[in-house]
Amino acid sequence: MNPFTKLFQPIELRHKTLRNRIVFGAHTANMAEQGLPTERHRAYYEERAIGGTAMIVVEPMPVHRTAVLTRGNFRHDDDTVIPHFRRITDAVHQHGSVILQQLYHVGQHGDADLSFAPNWSPSGLPSYHDSDGSHRMSIQEIEEIIEAFARAAKRCQKAGFDGVDVFAAYHSLLDQYWSSWSNHRHDDWGGSLENRTRLSISIIYAIREACGEDFIIGMSIGYSESTPFAMTLEDFQAVIALHDQTGELDYVSCGSGNYIDYDKVMPTFVHAEKLGVPLAAALKSVVNNTRVTAESHIRTPENADYVIASGDADMVSIVRGQIADPHLANKAAEGRAEDIRGCISCNQMCWGRRSRDYWISCLVNPSAGREFEWGGDRFETAKIVKKILVVGGGPAGMEAARVAAERGHNVTLTEALGDLGGQFRLAGLAPRRGQITELMHWYLRQFEKLGVDVQYYSPMDDQDVIEFGADEVILATGSMPDGLARQRWLPAEDQLPGLNHGNVWSCEEVLRDQATLDNAVILLDEGGNWRGTGTALYLLDKGHQVTIVTPDAYIAKELTRTTADFQVRSSLSKAGARFMVESVIERWQADGAQVRSLLDGSVGHVAATSLVTATTNMACNDIELALNSSTIIYHVIGDCAAPRSAPYAFHDGRKIGLAV
Repeated sequence: MNPFTKLFQPIELRHKTLRNRIVFGAHTANMAEQGLPTERHRAYYEERAIGGTAMIVVEPMPVHRTAVLTRGNFRHDDDTVIPHFRRITDAVHQHGSVILQQLYHVGQHGDADLSFAPNWSPSGLPSYHDSDGSHRMSIQEIEEIIEAFARAAKRCQKAGFDGVDVFAAYHSLLDQYWSSWSNHRHDDWGGSLENRTRLSISIIYAIREACGEDFIIGMSIGYSESTPFAMTLEDFQAVIALHDQTGELDYVSCGSGNYIDYDKVMPTFVHAEKLGVPLAAALKSVVNNTRVTAESHIRTPENADYVIASGDADMVSIVRGQIADPHLANKAAEGRAEDIRGCISCNQMCWGRRSRDYWISCLVNPSAGREFEWGGDRFETAKIVKKILVVGGGPAGMEAARVAAERGHNVTLTEALGDLGGQFRLAGLAPRRGQITELMHWYLRQFEKLGVDVQYYSPMDDQDVIEFGADEVILATGSMPDGLARQRWLPAEDQLPGLNHGNVWSCEEVLRDQATLDNAVILLDEGGNWRGTGTALYLLDKGHQVTIVTPDAYIAKELTRTTADFQVRSSLSKAGARFMVESVIERWQADGAQVRSLLDGSVGHVAATSLVTATTNMACNDIELALNSSTIIYHVIGDCAAPRSAPYAFHDGRKIGLAV
């Protein structure tokens, strides 16, 4: 029985009927090679069409040489892309989804490293992407951009797309023209609201003229309540009401954040859910012809159905939720919402990889981006059913056991402790990280359905493995905190100086409540990620005074790639944490630590009675070493191969589960 009655009602959009209200919205997958879409693209989007999404909006196409923003951008103004896109649109149409492409120009916030062109903008103001300035557009250049959008849309139509999504979100070029904060012009393209919307409305009319009536035209926008000087809700209502009056805008998609308030563009778990709904609801009250899509941190079908049922939006874009589980729509429609693998809003492999200019993937779904190699999120039955033993129930072991069982193998998973998830489960104990705990419950449900024999409190050595008699063994025994608390940036020392004074604990011991801590705590964070910062938040929540010492130039450096770093630092600061950056612990003492600055070599004493370390772990590979001389067929995955962050454990588990 489908409990999501509103979410799965069809809806008309121009000349198309969408089978439900779920959209896989535009996002930069960054998968192009030499500016051309690839098989990686085709399989990525096709998997979501197979999974039941109603409409897909393919990642943005720059419309002009001044709009190139990433290495993986498609070729602008070049018809050679058409046959490559046709393979994608044909594949998606085959499975019943409507498919559009987003067209974009970010204006003053461009990237000269990739475009090698000046950033074009209404008034020549600075970029918030970097420290560059921008070029004030002439009237001829404005007309050039209008024509570029129209040509790009026609190219999309030839490639088989059902329409285009005109990007006006996050204070991009069109948004820059709308806002009097960034539009200081006194000609026909600035001043009054009619003038400030002239560019975007001209683009809409130009696309309609080029592509005809049977072509969807949508628009994406984004609002942040933290930047009212840019655009308020009332401003957006006025702007979109003018576009709605044209009768040519088929939908508007409402997100959150902008280049000034960037961490809300793809909000991590530090933010509330459904951030785009206030904008969607505001626009619903002023439009008559235009459908409204809500997006931004709407992770689940429950949330999506609520948004539709409340009348706040006509459609809902779920992007990261469908990256994590491409079959979210079908599972929800079939009454199997409990089988949906939930996004944990971490941004580590989606935005985190995109921010480093790689193609995107997913921490919990490593098949994302590898669908053309791994067969998507569907599994072929193994030709020979095997008896598989998985030793270790952390992320690598859980994923290996699940995938092997999906393929029909008889799987036993042994875990030394009384719960699954290893150190990743502990991360779910930090404030606001309950989505990790939800994922652990999802694995338990899958194991029950698949018949995986999970054996708790079952530590194994090499003889136990041999005696088990498995056809193949998967070693996923993980890693342990370094008992010597070595610091990478104190390389001449083979252990923490003063370790013998005691009261030195790992993050894992803290989160397992195995540490005896007094009030004042120093946390040594060499990772700059959630392991250290999450533990610090946990300690602060328990009432401890926390001083964070890191060799990095700022706290949460590794989280910069996920956009969560500012909010984490803000939360730590508000909770009273003290920051000591570009520093190492020269020596631990009974009454605190001697902390040395890496900048000037000065040493100061920090009073504390407990030290918590977030340093690099050491692999637990004893079984592997003992089995080296045996005839057992075994595979080593996850942290016991080499301690790394969680995405690579899930990746190793999926890969070996497909191979055994």
